[in-house]
Amino acid sequence: MFDSLIRFSGKGKYLFGLMLVLFIALICAIPGMTDNEGFDLARREMLLRKIGHELLLQSGDRTSRVLPIKKVAANEYQIQFDHEFTFNPITLISTTKRLLVKDPMANNYVVKVLNLKDSSVTYGYAISQHKEDEIIACIGRKQPKASYIIDIKLKPKGIITKKNGYLLGSLPFLAFVGFIFFRSVKPQKTSYNKNQHEDLITLGAAVFDTESRKLTINEKVMQLTGTETRLLLIFAKSPNEIIERSRLQKEIWEDEGVIVGRSLDMFISKLRKKLEADPHINIVVIRTKGYRLEIKG
Repeated sequence: MFDSLIRFSGKGKYLFGLMLVLFIALICAIPGMTDNEGFDLARREMLLRKIGHELLLQSGDRTSRVLPIKKVAANEYQIQFDHEFTFNPITLISTTKRLLVKDPMANNYVVKVLNLKDSSVTYGYAISQHKEDEIIACIGRKQPKASYIIDIKLKPKGIITKKNGYLLGSLPFLAFVGFIFFRSVKPQKTSYNKNQHEDLITLGAAVFDTESRKLTINEKVMQLTGTETRLLLIFAKSPNEIIERSRLQKEIWEDEGVIVGRSLDMFISKLRKKLEADPHINIVVIRTKGYRLEIKG
């Protein structure tokens, strides 16, 4: 019995020491968490400002300002503008999806477009990391010119949020201590959420729907062929970059076994004509090198 008490006492001291080390680690992690909060907030505000900037460009406004981002709640932000503008819901949706996917806290969010005049909700939608849970309607109706506020509310990620005081910076240390104590912790693979919204790509004022093979510019919808879709997708993934002619031929026609040089020129010409609806987008020839999709503004 005496030996049992000694063993119990030893374990108690070990547990006490472990708890003390964990407590010290948490205290030391607080300054790092504060710094990370400030950095994440600043980065999120830059993404939100970029959303506002692209909305103005898509409406044809290249001079007025996006006002400072207003934080109205713990996870709610408002993008405000200097002047009135108009917007197309489909371009607003594709723009927020493309930019907010860069924010790890923005897997689920609700967007409301408020009319500054009477604070009424002009348009709204909900985006989810699970596409079947998204709520999107009336995407084809262009909204009239008015003073709008874009309100974006992010959904907190469970209890592991900075608001609830979880010190994310200390997790690696806690995992190491847990390994020593239990001897049974397996390394966890880091998982990344795949972008569920790659089917819509914004190119200036154009919206490229890769899934339905459609190109929408200023409410004009153009159907693309399979080859045109593959070709535009290569350009869209590398805007304002030179793409070699040989690469385009290989990626588009290699599976068919036959590569015809003039075929590329023909499809480039067809794409140029469809992109003419937006004067700020053009496919230019770079002599002896290839082509480049130029997007101005």
